[in-house]
Parts: sequence; C-alpha cells; structure tokens
Amino acid sequence: MKGFELALETTGKLLRKALKPYFASSRAVDELYFKDLFRHAAKHGLLIVEEVERWFLYRDNRNTTAHDYGEKFAEETLRLMPGFIADSKRLKERIDDADA
Repeated sequence: MKGFELALETTGKLLRKALKPYFASSRAVDELYFKDLFRHAAKHGLLIVEEVERWFLYRDNRNTTAHDYGEKFAEETLRLMPGFIADSKRLKERIDDADA
C-alpha cells in the first residue's frame, strides 16, 4: 500500500510541474489541491474526464488507507491496481510528450 501512496503523491508533483506553463505563476500551481491538479490536467489536455474520475477514485482510496486496514479495503485497493498502473503509464507518456 505504501508504494501506491508514494506513486500517487509523485503523480501530483509531476502534474504540478507539467501544469506550470499554463499558469501566470508557479505559486498558483503550488497552491492547487490534489484534485484540482487533475481538473486542470483535463482542461489542458493531459487527461480526459473519465481518467480524472478514476484518479479521484484512486485518491479517495488512498485517503482511506489512513483509517482502514481491513481485508475488504485491501481487496478494493488491489482491484484498482491494474487500472492505476495503466493510467499512471498513460499520464507519464503524456507528460513526457508535453515536455518534449
């Protein structure tokens, strides 16, 4: 589970970096909440709405890790992993393309 949390946090940092050219100041991007990063990523073509909704689900699941360590929760997190991995790879490719 820790790797999942780390990957989500890293994704947020990468999105901040990728979105900075679209804002008047770096500070404005740095002040965005996690979910707002994903909304802006969709606005600027880095994600589509369906992907943003999945990222919100991943984030909500991650937030639950702080409160629930039961078997049902673990099964739910494992069920999300294939989609999370695919979405992470897709987003990385888009960020790499935007940087090129």
